[in-house]
Amino acid sequence: MITTTTDGIDGRTITGYLGIVSGDAVMGTNIFRDMFAGIRDLIGGRSGSYEKELAKAKALAIEDMIAEAQELGADAIVGVDLDYESIGSNDKSMLMVSANGTAVKFG
Repeated sequence: MITTTTDGIDGRTITGYLGIVSGDAVMGTNIFRDMFAGIRDLIGGRSGSYEKELAKAKALAIEDMIAEAQELGADAIVGVDLDYESIGSNDKSMLMVSANGTAVKFG
């Protein structure tokens, strides 16, 4: 399924808007990942473990959004927006990714 952040798709005519679709993923972090990320904060550099979790959460949120659009019989999702949030206190943090867009039909 075509998913795009734009409001249309070149060469395709949108004939129907089926509504807003969304997907969410909340991923837990663990004490070891937090500890190594804290060290990275002190010395600089990238946190590979957090980047992997972020990528996984993003993929899951998009998959859920696409599944919802498919249930509506959509041909594509336009206007996709991704939002990221950290939930919880420092010792019990969770990562949340939300994907939202508009399910559409082509003519």
